[in-house]
Amino acid sequence: MIRANGLRKRYGEQEALAGVDLDVPEGTVCGLLGPNGAGKTTIVRILATLLHPDAGQARVDGLDVVRDAARLRFRIGLAGQHAAVDELLTGRRNLELFGRLYHLPRRQARQRADELLERFDLAEAARRPVKTYSGGMRRRLDLAASLIVAPPVLFMDEPTSGLDPRSRLGLWDMLRGMVGEGTTLLLTTQYLDEADHLADQIVVLDQGRVVAAGSPAQLKKRIGGNRVEVVLHEAADLTEAQELIRQTASGSLEADPVQRRITVSVSDGPRSLARIAGALDGAGIEIEDLSLRQPTLDEVFLAVTAA
Repeated sequence: MIRANGLRKRYGEQEALAGVDLDVPEGTVCGLLGPNGAGKTTIVRILATLLHPDAGQARVDGLDVVRDAARLRFRIGLAGQHAAVDELLTGRRNLELFGRLYHLPRRQARQRADELLERFDLAEAARRPVKTYSGGMRRRLDLAASLIVAPPVLFMDEPTSGLDPRSRLGLWDMLRGMVGEGTTLLLTTQYLDEADHLADQIVVLDQGRVVAAGSPAQLKKRIGGNRVEVVLHEAADLTEAQELIRQTASGSLEADPVQRRITVSVSDGPRSLARIAGALDGAGIEIEDLSLRQPTLDEVFLAVTAA
């Protein structure tokens, strides 16, 4: 549904994209991750026909983003980093306005506005000015506006930025529902847990290049094995515990003196957990917590980017 080959874009001396490839199947979620300035928003703007690439090609729903831009705009929805709604208008009037901008007949625009207000739990606030809405309500209205023509492809640039945890979870549920109905979603996000929850595949950008790509599970596996986390009861035991763990497990080890936590990568999971527990118990070192877990996307992100 979304395919890009060799996308390049330069702003003066700065190369924002340095040959990016992208392939997103229909009805899936692709999460774009990367440090600030990695090129995430530039890709979204190119795919949404708002920016021409300097080189390379991209097609969305079979249409070229440059040659077929006018037709493609009726096949996509875009929700940017900031809500693009008029604060002086009511929620209903905002959606009707978007419908008219998409050349929907007046009656159809009103009908579609009412459908979306109901779907996004905004019907009771439909006649209120948007300036009275909470941040989560504005974000839902902005998303509703991007769906006014029920596009098969939706682009979202940091969709939950600034939202409280409850609003974020609610928006995640809405996005999952849309994808379940066949929408293809490409989103950028700074929240790695968001990508972990939503994305079927993740593309990590750094300095305008793809540095890693795959499902969340594939990316976690890429940096190796599981992690054993030990939280000690006494910070004074940290040095001795580290030495014992190094003798027991051969993976990379990190220590956090403030949290009294030691984390070590292991290849044989439960066996290493048992050996570490036995070694510490034999030395009389008291453990407050002991757990076995997978690598996190945070660890993947730090491992594959220059950050």
